[in-house]
Amino acid sequence: MFHHLSLGVGDLTRAGRFYDAALGALGYRRVFDGEHSIGYGLVDNQDLLLLNLTDDAALPRDGSHIAFAARSQEAVDAFHRAGVTTGGQDNGAPGPRPDHGPHYYAAFLIDPDGHHVEAVLDRPGIG
Repeated sequence: MFHHLSLGVGDLTRAGRFYDAALGALGYRRVFDGEHSIGYGLVDNQDLLLLNLTDDAALPRDGSHIAFAARSQEAVDAFHRAGVTTGGQDNGAPGPRPDHGPHYYAAFLIDPDGHHVEAVLDRPGIG
């Protein structure tokens, strides 16, 4: 359904440090690097998430977040650790989330610009 998602950020260098670490822990990487934008994904120049520098970046509203797919519980744990150490705020430590389903394992962060992000693994054998 989606080609990519874009987030406005107030400091591209700071946002890049956070997403390099947090998404790197999930196996994603920087695939585009421009003067005013950074893209993340799996294939060069095919960004799935695009960070755009903007002078008037507004704080996201409650209820919105982006969930990134993880390949393992260890990757979810690493996403959370990496995000917290690069300026993110803990918004839910890694662990099972039975209220989201019997196999849901996730961690939640708030990025340095206030965007709510999650890493999730949802498959049998979890939880």
